[in-house]
Amino acid sequence: MDEQNPAAGHRSYDEIAAGREKYLSPALATFTAYRHPLVLTHGEGQYVWDSEGKRYLDCLAQNLCISVGYAHPAVNAAIARQMASIQHVTTMYYHEMPVAFAERLVGTFPAVDDANGDRVVHFVNSGAEAIDIATMAARLYTGHHDILTLRNAYHGMHFSAMAATGLALARQPLPASPGFVQVANPDQYRGIFGPGVEPYVNEIANTIDTATPGQVAGMLIEPIQGYGGVIPMPGDYMKRAAETVRAAGGLFIVDEIQTGFGRTGEGLWGFEAHGVTPDIVVMSKGIGNGFPLAATLMRREIAAAMGTRKFFNTYGSNPMACAAGLAVLDAIEDEGMQDNAARTGAMFEAGMRRVAERYDAIGDIRGSGLMLGIEMVSDKATKTPDDAIADAVQEGLRERGVIIGRSGRFRNVLRINPPLCVTGEDAAFFEDALEATLAALA
Repeated sequence: MDEQNPAAGHRSYDEIAAGREKYLSPALATFTAYRHPLVLTHGEGQYVWDSEGKRYLDCLAQNLCISVGYAHPAVNAAIARQMASIQHVTTMYYHEMPVAFAERLVGTFPAVDDANGDRVVHFVNSGAEAIDIATMAARLYTGHHDILTLRNAYHGMHFSAMAATGLALARQPLPASPGFVQVANPDQYRGIFGPGVEPYVNEIANTIDTATPGQVAGMLIEPIQGYGGVIPMPGDYMKRAAETVRAAGGLFIVDEIQTGFGRTGEGLWGFEAHGVTPDIVVMSKGIGNGFPLAATLMRREIAAAMGTRKFFNTYGSNPMACAAGLAVLDAIEDEGMQDNAARTGAMFEAGMRRVAERYDAIGDIRGSGLMLGIEMVSDKATKTPDDAIADAVQEGLRERGVIIGRSGRFRNVLRINPPLCVTGEDAAFFEDALEATLAALA
């Protein structure tokens, strides 16, 4: 290995930690896992190894970016082939790869009728960019400005995406981008109207009537709120929300950044379980198995509203990224990963529920497929959030070789979102680790 190449792996833990503190932005310290942060060196499948050689079952999948597994041979080979040919082609020129990937993505969606036209894809580099495209296109197409979003929603931390996010911990203390109006999220565990759908749908109409001019550009929804605490949209809420927003002149925009690409097990896309077809869909994270890639998919007529001015993303439609995306779709289909998410996710959930029967610190378990959450409380009756026990469980699982995430408004929800290639053996290992961790804390 090259002695002068930092990638050769010769820096000690302390050197890496000191270098990060000295040379990287202090803002990164606000989003660091664990009291003693991990230095990861490599990954394979659903596992990663740290700088001390310890193996972990990665149940966070790099914030859900690793969809089909680390070092997936077909994905890596597709990227390498494209890199050997040409590594980047700006959108000023044409290239086959983004065309092929866009065609494949469009083909995964329900057909649209002639009145609505065909769908098109706009490739960018991150979910926050894709959210920005979606909200801009909706405003231009409808001629309205306000976008409804949900409390506890997470759509990114860049300027406009931050304004769409309903979590104070993810919003900088400065005036937000205008035109985002929040409504109560239909949280069936601790929502302000309790369980049910009707009052939350009524809240959408009431908000349109009182906090907007009566017309909106759209509504932005995650089928399962991810960083907000793994909160699934209940029953026919999404379908009725779409009807309400469309009646007010708006578009229905679904954020599939975390729920897409088979993760929920119920379909390739989270919205498919809700009986509604969005006007715009935003996707990222698992789309490229860790490669920087995101997309906004919408009807052609909506996208055309942006065509009166120049628009450009420097790395949008990068052929290596699109090659990765195509290979991810192949892997999900060829290896039955969506079915595995449903089957193995049910094993993970069943194990969690068995553990929950013995420990009152677990207040709620929810989610779908391999997008699961465990809400930690100090009192089951009052549902009092307990971020301290959540932190202790996260640390205890790390000691036992399991990486998880922690999120939610109160930082008390454990996120269990492993790559789609996990097995029943992994589910059993996770259950044993969770049991041992809670037993030690008790």
